[in-house]
Amino acid sequence: MSMKMTKSGTILKFVSRQSGATLAQLVKATGWKAPSVHAGLTGLRKQGHEIARNRNGKGITVYSIADGEPK
Repeated sequence: MSMKMTKSGTILKFVSRQSGATLAQLVKATGWKAPSVHAGLTGLRKQGHEIARNRNGKGITVYSIADGEPK
């Protein structure tokens, strides 16, 4: 029996990938608007996840998790 994936869980799954995730990818995956995705990232930070923000070769911001476990 599998658990239903929450939107916050979806964000965590995407930013946990080695390549991280762009805002556009997170918006598409969750169906949320950009401000809601940013709020979701803030929620993960408040849970203790260290979310890194970097730019890729095209200058697009990529979010990734800096550590696998919450602090």
